[in-house]
Amino acid sequence: MRLLLFFFLFPFCFNAQTDAAFVIFNAKGKKVTIQQMIRKAISAELILFGEYHDNPIAHWLESSLTKELFLKNGKQLVLGFEMFEQDQQVILDSYLAGEIAEKQFNASLRLWPNYKTDYEPIILFAKENGIPCVASNVERKYASMLFKSGRISLDTIAAIKKTQMAEIDFPIDTTLSQYVGLNEMGMHMGGRYMLEAQAFKDATMAKFILKKLTSGRQMIHFNGAYHSDFYQGILWYVQQIRPTINALTISTVSQKKVSKLEKEHLGKADFIICVIETMTKTH
Repeated sequence: MRLLLFFFLFPFCFNAQTDAAFVIFNAKGKKVTIQQMIRKAISAELILFGEYHDNPIAHWLESSLTKELFLKNGKQLVLGFEMFEQDQQVILDSYLAGEIAEKQFNASLRLWPNYKTDYEPIILFAKENGIPCVASNVERKYASMLFKSGRISLDTIAAIKKTQMAEIDFPIDTTLSQYVGLNEMGMHMGGRYMLEAQAFKDATMAKFILKKLTSGRQMIHFNGAYHSDFYQGILWYVQQIRPTINALTISTVSQKKVSKLEKEHLGKADFIICVIETMTKTH
């Protein structure tokens, strides 16, 4: 009797869950379809996909969008990753070319803890289809040096290492809202150079995006949402060099209910993936 009652009540309980797992909105908060986002992305030179690193919906959409862009643009497509640092580029290239085995690749790099679930599928797709990948981020220890001691700490590093990062005198627009907020956080937490460390990463990623984004190519770059939200961060640095670049941004946000985009998220990106806050995390 209890079992029958469960199966009788279960559909009603399930149907009461009227909120979807995620909804995609445009910058103005209007609901759009995945297909609409894909159509817009196909015509862009640069797509900055701002993710939550532990969000499975964002990673699924990253993989889906990559495959759609490859169908349209083939080997003109380039993939960029915050998750790989510039000193890892040679090993990444060797693995994609089939010159080293997966075991050596995994052992040679500082892979993120969620690499197997969230990034390996995209890397394997790139390997199978000859899609070049860019390790765009600055080496972690140098970002940490700047965070602790400021730019002066980078003066003595080897010249070869300086080629793997933004110029040490990279500019910072401290009026950008994302940086204003970060600076306030840094001051509150005692991180005097927190803003500079974040901008260092943004400027480095922009540098290596532009280095690979030559005429006729298209790049989709995967990064934490904060690095490109409100068309700032990475995109600001890209536009200092190429102000007319045809760029499209995607962001990820989390809400208790996803039926309507909350005011604070309006304008964060061209497309905003709003995920229910109870979504399972990948790590």
